[in-house]
Amino acid sequence: MKAAVYIFVFLSGLLSFAQSNVAFDQGNTLYNGGKYQEAISIYESILNNGQHSAEMYYNLGNAYYKLNSIAPSIYYFEKALKLKPKDKDIQNNLAFARNMTVDAIEAVPEVGFNRIMKSIIYMFNFDDWAKLSVGFSLAFVLLFLMYYFSYSTARKRLLFLSSFISLGLMVIVLFFAFQNYSLEKNDNPAIIFSQESQIKTEPNLRSETAFLLHEGSKVQILEMYDNNWAKIKIADGKTGWIAFDDIKPLNDI
Repeated sequence: MKAAVYIFVFLSGLLSFAQSNVAFDQGNTLYNGGKYQEAISIYESILNNGQHSAEMYYNLGNAYYKLNSIAPSIYYFEKALKLKPKDKDIQNNLAFARNMTVDAIEAVPEVGFNRIMKSIIYMFNFDDWAKLSVGFSLAFVLLFLMYYFSYSTARKRLLFLSSFISLGLMVIVLFFAFQNYSLEKNDNPAIIFSQESQIKTEPNLRSETAFLLHEGSKVQILEMYDNNWAKIKIADGKTGWIAFDDIKPLNDI
C-alpha cells in the first residue's frame, strides 16, 4: 500500500513538473511577443504551484522591468541572484533595474581585517565549504593510516606532517563554513514596494520621520515589532522603523 502511495506521489510530481515546463514555455512565448503582463501571470502561477528556479525569477524580473515596475523587477532579480550568485546576466539586469530607483544610498565600505574575512567567507557557499571539510577529513584519515602502516622513517615523518596539515585545513574550512552559515542566517534583506515610505524613529505612526525611502530600495530587516513594524538598516548604516506592509522580504518563498 505504501509503495503505491509513493508511486502516486512520484508520478504526480513528474506530471506537475511537466505541466510547469509547458507553462514556462507559454510564458516565454508571451514575453517574446511583448505581452509582458500575460507572461507575468503565467510565471507567477508556476511559482504558486511550488516550482521555483533562478530562470523563473530572472524572467519575471525582465517582464516587470519592461513594464517599468521597479520594485518587483528588483525583487525577482535579487531572488534569481540568490540562487545563481555568479550569473552575469542576472547581475547586469539587476544593475539596470537599480538605476531606476530614486534613492542614492552610499554603502559603507568594509575595511581592513573585516573585509578580508568576508571576502574569504563568501568565496564559497556553506555547502561548498562543508564538502571541502569532508574532503580534508578523508585526506587526514587516509594519510594517517598510511603513516601508521608505513615502515620508512622518512616516509612516516612526511605522512605524519601531511596528515596533520590536512587536519588543520579541515578545522579552518569548518570555521569558514559556520561563519558563512551564520552570516547567511542573519541576512534578512527586503525590497521596498511602497512608492514612498516614511522611516520612523519608533514603531508607531506618531513618531518622527527619520528619513524617506522609495520603491526598489533594498533594506536589511533587523527585528520585528507586533508583526506590523520592521526595524531596518540601509547600506549607509542608518536605521529606523518601517510599516511591514511597505516591504517584501527576499527570504520568503
